[in-house]
Amino acid sequence: MIPKVLIQYKNDVKVIVVALVFYASAYLGYALTFDSSTAFSTWPPSGIAFALIILMGRSAWPGITIGSLLANIMGYWNDGGLGVQSLIMLSGMIAIANTAEALIGNFLMKRWIRADYPFTTTRNTFRFLFASIFIAVVGAVIASCSFLLNGVINNQQLMSSTLKWLVSDLTGILLFTPFILAINYFARIDNKRENLIQIGVLLAMAVALIFIVKIDYTNATLARAVPFLLIPVLLWLAFRFELAIAMAFVLLIALSSIYISIEGFGPFMLEDPGQSIILLQVFITVISVSTIVLSATVRERRLAEKKLLEFNETLEANVQERTKALQQEIRTRKEAEEKLQRTNHELSKRNTELDNFVYSVSHDLRAPIASVLGLINLAKKDANLTMKDVYLDMIHKSANQQDHFIREILDQSRNSRLDIKREEIFFEPMIEETFNQLKFATAAGQNVERIITVRQEKPFYSDRWRLKVILNNIISNAIRYRNGKDPVIKVNVAIDPQGALVEIEDNGKGIAKEHLNKVCNMFYRATDDGAGSGLGLYIVKETIDKLNGSLKIDSEIGRGTLVRMNIPEVLN
Repeated sequence: MIPKVLIQYKNDVKVIVVALVFYASAYLGYALTFDSSTAFSTWPPSGIAFALIILMGRSAWPGITIGSLLANIMGYWNDGGLGVQSLIMLSGMIAIANTAEALIGNFLMKRWIRADYPFTTTRNTFRFLFASIFIAVVGAVIASCSFLLNGVINNQQLMSSTLKWLVSDLTGILLFTPFILAINYFARIDNKRENLIQIGVLLAMAVALIFIVKIDYTNATLARAVPFLLIPVLLWLAFRFELAIAMAFVLLIALSSIYISIEGFGPFMLEDPGQSIILLQVFITVISVSTIVLSATVRERRLAEKKLLEFNETLEANVQERTKALQQEIRTRKEAEEKLQRTNHELSKRNTELDNFVYSVSHDLRAPIASVLGLINLAKKDANLTMKDVYLDMIHKSANQQDHFIREILDQSRNSRLDIKREEIFFEPMIEETFNQLKFATAAGQNVERIITVRQEKPFYSDRWRLKVILNNIISNAIRYRNGKDPVIKVNVAIDPQGALVEIEDNGKGIAKEHLNKVCNMFYRATDDGAGSGLGLYIVKETIDKLNGSLKIDSEIGRGTLVRMNIPEVLN
């Protein structure tokens, strides 16, 4: 129930809290007043009210008015020169002055400074100082006028009264408002051992200075030097710690200075109490403003360094990312260039092949046809039946030659166009099938001695059609270019994890060494013997390349040829 009630009446609770805090701070202000003077050394309620209305919002202003009204009635109740009406009017006008200070200050914070915590930049800090002076002037003018209207002061005292009120209000604002705001926005105290030791040394120094002043107050030189000794400490605080800790020390020094001055000793005591108060207020103002500005400057510099560091890290990350992108782009371009070069090389090769193909087709296709046409004319003119059979055999040979050439062209076209097909291969039956097909294509194939050795324990996966094209072309060349009446063809196949090693050796005519580097070129003939088109070994080489294999040919004239092929297995 209690939390619900607090939520329901939170604005009322806020006003009550602000009124109580204002009243308590006013009691502190009265306690810090010199007995022989009516001027306040500092007026804490002005700074506390300013901070509270910033933190709690504009709706807290009735609490300031109520607290100020009660505090002023308490302060002037025993003044015999004031009647009840004057007391109420004076207290009300001073309450209006205190409320106006807080409301105007909050307005300037929202509209001019535009930050609830202005001590992050030097510009906003100076704007806060100017705003503090302005609201202190407004409050001092209203309060002094209320004194004048109620007969507390006369016209000659108006200026001095305004100045006293202005300075006491300003010191209260400079001491308490930054401290409260800094505490509210203070994240945490770094509990590193080094920082804790520094805070301990700081407190010890403050206590030591107080005791030095109190014990050796007869030593005027030492007493007067104390404020100067505090300057290095304040500088160190502003550089090493956040504003909350620095202002806590400033507040401790200020309250201690007021206390020892009220007790009648210390560096600020002069013959005239009024002059002592002014000197004390100047000291408090100077150390407060110096600490606030220096702390804001250091914080701004640290934020700038942090942003610069983040920017450098971001820049470095961007540079690394861009470098990787450039490297990837370079690799991509290099790959594209290499691909373009390969494509250009392939196009150049294809153009050359196309030129050779056009020439060869115009020759090798027309030659058998021309031969057939000529033989037909001869057969028509020759009445001898025996010669007609000869002519028919020659026509049959030319037709077979043209058919073989056309099949080679088709094989080359299929090899370049079709994708590789993965099939289960057993070499021994495939080799037997190749020999059986060639037996009927070449009469001499009937007398070929074949020695086949296959070491294969498991299936080999490759493209069946391409392997048959390879075997058919090499074995047919071994049969066609035989040497003598007893050709021998040895076929050795060994399967291992790297692929298949296929060796085909014959005892045929052989190939001269000067032709070995060229026999795999399109339409290249190493000899004019036979009816070869010059496409067989070219098709073999292109087909093996398609299977990512390798080809090596060793040959010697009159002793035969060895063709060695390494064919990798086609993976899934």
